[in-house]
Amino acid sequence: MKSICLLVSDRPAYQRLGIFIIILAIAWLPFYIPLHFVFRDDANLRSIITMAILYFEFLFLLRWWGREIWQLPAVFSHYGLVWSQKNGTEFLKGLAIGLWMVLALFILMVVLGWANFQSPANLFGIVLEGFLTSVAVGFAEELLFRGWFLDELERDYSLSVSLWTNAVIFAATHFIKPVSEMIRTFPQFPGLLLLGLILAVSKRKFNNRLGSAIGLHAGLIWGYYIINVGDLVEYSDRVSPWITGVDRNPLAGLMGLCFLGILAFSLQIIPKQTARKSKI
Repeated sequence: MKSICLLVSDRPAYQRLGIFIIILAIAWLPFYIPLHFVFRDDANLRSIITMAILYFEFLFLLRWWGREIWQLPAVFSHYGLVWSQKNGTEFLKGLAIGLWMVLALFILMVVLGWANFQSPANLFGIVLEGFLTSVAVGFAEELLFRGWFLDELERDYSLSVSLWTNAVIFAATHFIKPVSEMIRTFPQFPGLLLLGLILAVSKRKFNNRLGSAIGLHAGLIWGYYIINVGDLVEYSDRVSPWITGVDRNPLAGLMGLCFLGILAFSLQIIPKQTARKSKI
């Protein structure tokens, strides 16, 4: 087994990533196939159960991968899950920033007359449900993309190449859809790309802790969940959806890009900063 692990660790990044994904898929399929038939009439429940199983297997495999392939004494801490007050504080700050950014974006659109607020129904339930959903998604995706995936890239490539590759793959995996839909919702891609850069830089800025990145990611999802699921905003259609956001998605519009740009500027995502980081 040790010789196999050494062979894997000596492989280039793209091969290691492929090996990891293949192992995960082989472990997942025996659960996915029977559940696909058991819950044939309930696609939503089937998706929740199978994705939960997939992620638990990912956590198990990640722990094994870190210990056996890279001989890491504290696997999850290495990937950024540091259980400390500092990381928790950074998570809460990131959560607040992400949530406020989304709410501020929609408030500005209301002020400009591009949208109108509506009276919500069961707002408390939506806020709580959105919080739980957003934290779960933020945790899962940040450990995957800014934890394991970014770490594998940085073992082979420069910080700059790793940063951009991570952001491009993050955006691409969230943009997989029919070609006609990709064209129609194209403004979403640069938003996802910029978000990927922001989250990766956020992790680096806080000494490779994931608290801030998870918080930012969760806060953005939380704010969008409250607005969208709660049906709090009605668009006036006075301007193009390419400005306000295609399909009511703030990332898929010029306004969302501007707000992300402000956040990126505050994190100093500029060439000079990247160059300085690469020398450390």
